[in-house]
Amino acid sequence: MSRMHTGKHGKSKSRKPLVEAGSVPEGTPSKEEIESLIVEYTKQGVNPTLIGQYLKDKHNVKYIKQVFGRRLGSVLKEKKLAGEFPPDLTDLLKKAINMRKHMSANHGDVHNKMRLIRVESKIWRLTKYYKREGVLPENWKYDPEKIALIIKS
Repeated sequence: MSRMHTGKHGKSKSRKPLVEAGSVPEGTPSKEEIESLIVEYTKQGVNPTLIGQYLKDKHNVKYIKQVFGRRLGSVLKEKKLAGEFPPDLTDLLKKAINMRKHMSANHGDVHNKMRLIRVESKIWRLTKYYKREGVLPENWKYDPEKIALIIKS
């Protein structure tokens, strides 16, 4: 499988060990402790990617799916702590906001303009997917000014 905006190929395979859900390795905190850590990190404003990284590095939780039988996003939805937008879309929206802010100060930055076009094309592609899956409402549109007000970077 090739990468989207380069001419190079990526490596497309999972390197996770094959372990059934529910079988927890030795030294891993209990399910309740992990839930409390997830809630605590979310209330501190840590995004789900970093929550998984913190659990892996600091608390010896290799894979959340092995403990809960489902992914971190579904655990956050169950606790009603998930954000308004999916995390990957939120990261792209923040990136686009910062690029537009940079472009307003540096009008001649052609490289940033091309990068902004690429990021916004990814945003449009993701929104089309999330509308189809029912995560975003059908009438949702990407408007940079409104998004900048919603997401403060």
